[in-house]
Amino acid sequence: MNNEYVDLRSDTVTKPTPEMREAMAEAEVGDDVYGDDPTVNKLQEKAADMLGKEAALFVPSGTMGNLLAIMAHCARGEEVICGDKSHIYVNEAGGMAVLGGVYPHPVANQKDGTLRLEDIRASIQPDDSHRTITRLVCIENTQNMCGGVVLSVDYTKQVGQLAKENGLKFHIDGARIFNAAAALDVDIKELVAPADSVMFCLSKGLAAPIGSMLVGTKDFIAKAFRGRKMLGGGMRQVGVIAAAGLISLEKMTGRLKQDHARARNLYEGLKQVSGLRLEAEPSSNMVYFTLADRITLSENQIIDEMKKYDVMVDWSAPRQFRLVTHYWVDDAGVEKTIKAFAEVLK
Repeated sequence: MNNEYVDLRSDTVTKPTPEMREAMAEAEVGDDVYGDDPTVNKLQEKAADMLGKEAALFVPSGTMGNLLAIMAHCARGEEVICGDKSHIYVNEAGGMAVLGGVYPHPVANQKDGTLRLEDIRASIQPDDSHRTITRLVCIENTQNMCGGVVLSVDYTKQVGQLAKENGLKFHIDGARIFNAAAALDVDIKELVAPADSVMFCLSKGLAAPIGSMLVGTKDFIAKAFRGRKMLGGGMRQVGVIAAAGLISLEKMTGRLKQDHARARNLYEGLKQVSGLRLEAEPSSNMVYFTLADRITLSENQIIDEMKKYDVMVDWSAPRQFRLVTHYWVDDAGVEKTIKAFAEVLK
């Protein structure tokens, strides 16, 4: 790929920084299935401490982390309340049902990414032998398909209290939870305090090449550790990857507001481009827009045309695009993208 490309398809396209590559080359390693990879252990301790939880587990992907959380919290035949636009429900290949035997109970995501408390409450199954047993509530923060919106500390507390009052566990799909904390300007510990478990990704805005973290109690992580092995996620000398994750936590979490500022600049610039209808102002690192009716180019034609200007984009729904800023998108890249869209759609 041309190194001059501005790649806004996702923050999953981030490549490790030079500092990460150096740390990976020099990482001290051991067999992680035996629990003796010192770099992995350090990463897990760091992640648990930053989120205020007892323990953590390094996993290959966010999808596996969410599945492990569901399998640790729920028995086969039990039920999970989640958003109808949540990644867990829409974009994880039905893993909770296929592999966990757990039944999803989708609730409508509101425009602000939340699930209405009354909808969650109404979805809790009664004690009836004909019904599944509701065991878990999941929310996503930031909420991807609702525009990368941020769920507040107060809302998270309310969901946690509702879950507790009804004897339910509470899991946060926090793939981009550090983006949420940065947008709210709060300590991430406060944001995730009500949750029994949290998954977050190292390989998105935090720029590590691979991996996600699952955090919770020691007992929960022990169950997840066993589940990870069952799913084929037991990794060996994986400290070579965990070393990059440590830099993600130590260095990359503190710079996410830069990505958010660039997303806002991108939004403001694209508002001036004829043919685009911008959604709400971005609250994190995602800019969503739809094509005006007069635009006859298809989504894929626009993608191909943008490549001619060395800008890579992707559509998220018919006539809708999502652009995601990240470590490798600078101010010049934002300006380049705005100009490219203006040329393609004129």
